Amino acid sequence: MSASDLFQGSLVRLTALTAEDLPTLVRWYQDAEFLRLFDSRPAYPKTEPELKDWLEELRKDKDTFAFGIRLLESDDLIGYLEVDGIDWQHGACGMGLGIGDQDDWGKGYGLEATQLGLGYAFNELNLHRVTITIFDYNERSMALAKKAGFQREGVSRERLQRDGARRDMLWYGLLRHEWEAESKGIQ
Repeated sequence: MSASDLFQGSLVRLTALTAEDLPTLVRWYQDAEFLRLFDSRPAYPKTEPELKDWLEELRKDKDTFAFGIRLLESDDLIGYLEVDGIDWQHGACGMGLGIGDQDDWGKGYGLEATQLGLGYAFNELNLHRVTITIFDYNERSMALAKKAGFQREGVSRERLQRDGARRDMLWYGLLRHEWEAESKGIQ
């Protein structure tokens, strides 16, 4: 990967989130299905001022790097990617991703954004390990994790309460050398 494509793939690019993105974020935070796939906290709509405060807090956090995911063809904001919880001493972090509108699901945008996020975590931040969590009812995210090279490492049994049922949270990890071997196979 060259410096020129650090933030850009063939379908999407990673950008800063700005105040102009707030109306789009507010729309996503009104969608219960998006919220239930994206976060383990109870689905709860957020207002524009709440999301503005959240963006300001993200900018101050030295252990979190948050990106908007934008389509190359239109520059529309379609998602969010975060490299977070960085343990600098041990070179480990978490990563989260959400594609906001259901019309954009299943088109490869999430996979490409994940690959860009991994390149950022491993090459720019010089980290060794990336962890993601996926709820057991999110089959699309499990398929994406497998395509991106993640290995399932564990399960937090009955971690979530959704629609009257207990659900598991699955833990996946990817190590730098695994990602490098996988990336060489893609080129």
